[in-house]
Amino acid sequence: MIVKRFSTGPIDTNSYLLICPSSKSAAVIDVGQNSAKELSSYAEKHQLKLEKILLTHSHWDHIADISHLNIPVYIHQDDEANVVNPGSDGLPLFIPIQGVKVDHYLKDGEVIDVGDLRIKVIHTPGHTPGGVCFYLEEQKILFSGDTLFQGAIGRMDLPTACPPLKMIESLKKLEALPRETSVYPGHGDKTTIKQELSNIHAMEKLLHKRTI
Repeated sequence: MIVKRFSTGPIDTNSYLLICPSSKSAAVIDVGQNSAKELSSYAEKHQLKLEKILLTHSHWDHIADISHLNIPVYIHQDDEANVVNPGSDGLPLFIPIQGVKVDHYLKDGEVIDVGDLRIKVIHTPGHTPGGVCFYLEEQKILFSGDTLFQGAIGRMDLPTACPPLKMIESLKKLEALPRETSVYPGHGDKTTIKQELSNIHAMEKLLHKRTI
């Protein structure tokens, strides 16, 4: 398995290529501003077949170049609207973004195949209602989108944010993963579940206070 990161756009959004070397199949995870050309060039250079776009959520910086890649789009149904009609989530668009149709609704616990790779969908509402993480159990790798970062969690002060209890439940799902799990976030450098446990527990306590 190969993971290739592309950090692009005004807030350094991470887009990833998840590659199965034996089949040369690949999935794109999120499509940041100005990432499509880099993703396509890399795929062409290495003779990869781009099979699908897996979206962690629908905020503009994660879908900005989505119309430039003519491959099936996968997202949780609760975040579909902003993919079809960018800007409908109430966040300002800093660039024009063309909406696209959704080809597949991701569901909690579903397993997506990319060549020999098995990717489990973990529904993690909080930052957005339809936010998801992608977990490869065999390789112990998690693509966390904007749910979990190195030393932080996703913002809860945006129009799309869910009640704090939802984010608490989502963080508990992640803290239950093996400690050695590598975490590839939607922004910033990779980390591990072990490194983020104290951060997760602190954020859970803070969010719990907001529910009282």
